[in-house]
Amino acid sequence: SSEVLEAIENVIQGVVQSLGQKKAPVLTVANRTDWRNIEFKDSVGLQMIPGCTSKQIRSDCPQSARRFALTLKILSMIYKMVQSNTYATKRDIYYSDTQLFGSQSAVDQIINDISCMLKIPRRSLHVLATTKGFVAGNLSFTEEDGTKVNCTCSATVFTVPSNVQGIKNLTSHAKFILIVEKDATFQRLLDDDFFNKVSPCIMITGRGVPDLNTRLLVRKLWDSFQIPIFTLMDADPHGVEIMCVYKYGSVSMSFEAHHLTVPSVKWLGLLPSDLERLNICKDALIPFTKQDENKLASIQKRPYIACQPLWKRELEIMAASKLKAEIQVLTSLSSDYLSKVYLPNKLQFGGWL
Repeated sequence: SSEVLEAIENVIQGVVQSLGQKKAPVLTVANRTDWRNIEFKDSVGLQMIPGCTSKQIRSDCPQSARRFALTLKILSMIYKMVQSNTYATKRDIYYSDTQLFGSQSAVDQIINDISCMLKIPRRSLHVLATTKGFVAGNLSFTEEDGTKVNCTCSATVFTVPSNVQGIKNLTSHAKFILIVEKDATFQRLLDDDFFNKVSPCIMITGRGVPDLNTRLLVRKLWDSFQIPIFTLMDADPHGVEIMCVYKYGSVSMSFEAHHLTVPSVKWLGLLPSDLERLNICKDALIPFTKQDENKLASIQKRPYIACQPLWKRELEIMAASKLKAEIQVLTSLSSDYLSKVYLPNKLQFGGWL
């Protein structure tokens, strides 16, 4: 906490010095969303390069004066929270003055900019993200406040903790971790008691694009147990994008790649090649939209696809067919095909990439 306070004091000192010299104060923030500032490392994923380009948030410029003021406001809130050892969610910060902040997304962006500017992980700033992810299966742990969570003894779903860094005493006999893209598929596997019937496993869903806490938990489980991690996604560009976020990280959070990415993640399904192999009826598939075509073309150009020839081949199959499929398409074969046939066979015979 002393490191965080010192980092904030240094920023404010710079502002005060500028004012003392009758200059307009300026905050300098790295360009987090520029691909030119990102490098790909096989062992880490997408990470920010050391000498990356930056942008200035000026206090004397009409376009950025408001953002400058909001950044200082949130810095002061973080400073008080770190001093008093209290926490707030990004939502709490927005609702403390909705008129001032204008929107939740403005608060989210500024907090990520502050984290990047101070070079301090967001959870160390005492700002917690609202969690939307779920976890179930062969896992028990103790939350920071001492609450014991045991996912093993029932088919109950537990929300991913809002302070993943604080959880301890993780125990599991799981043989693998299964990341499921969608809540509906996750619930279906729970109803079928999948995590007990095949072999003990941990199941996680970020319910679409994963939030920070879900990604942190996947990373923490990998660090703790070093067991295989598989992904079960829709066979569409959006599903591939989500899988890449877990494995290689995202451009906007590349400054935190070391804490968030798990490069050992494997693509278990639904593979584009599975659709042909399983003779899925063409009528059950969905034609690409223009947006799908653009998303897939953008993924194919990314640096990490070059070092994944098998993934590259699957994306080529998808691009050639211009058809996509949701995991639910497997119910066209039989209602419990996913949990009774597809996943057990894939896991037994190594059908992952």
